[in-house]
Amino acid sequence: MTALEAAGLYTGLNILILIVLAFRVVGQRRKTKTSIGDGGHPELALAIRVHANASEYVPVAVAALVALALLGAPLWALHAAGGAFTFARLAHAWGFGGGVIIGRQIGTALTWVCLLGMAGGLIYLAVT
Repeated sequence: MTALEAAGLYTGLNILILIVLAFRVVGQRRKTKTSIGDGGHPELALAIRVHANASEYVPVAVAALVALALLGAPLWALHAAGGAFTFARLAHAWGFGGGVIIGRQIGTALTWVCLLGMAGGLIYLAVT
């Protein structure tokens, strides 16, 4: 597997996470018969927020993974960053959507650590 293929793997997995979260929003919309906004339904508001949170972080991580691969980051680094980020997003969605605070906390912290690590790697590879 090449670094770019590893970036593709984690991109694909995170797209699947986004799609699952989007389906949860659609399911709540159907259940509450709400087409716009959350209609004052807490379950729908939560599903929207969980999806939105992933939508805020996944694109940046995907761009970083691809850029790392193109700049020559080692394969192990792509797997470490991509695997940890994917785990973080799953933990966050489980914790946020399931009301398990520790999952949300771990997911948030690990997401930030991964993004900081990728940022550091990108800066290093860009200037060396």
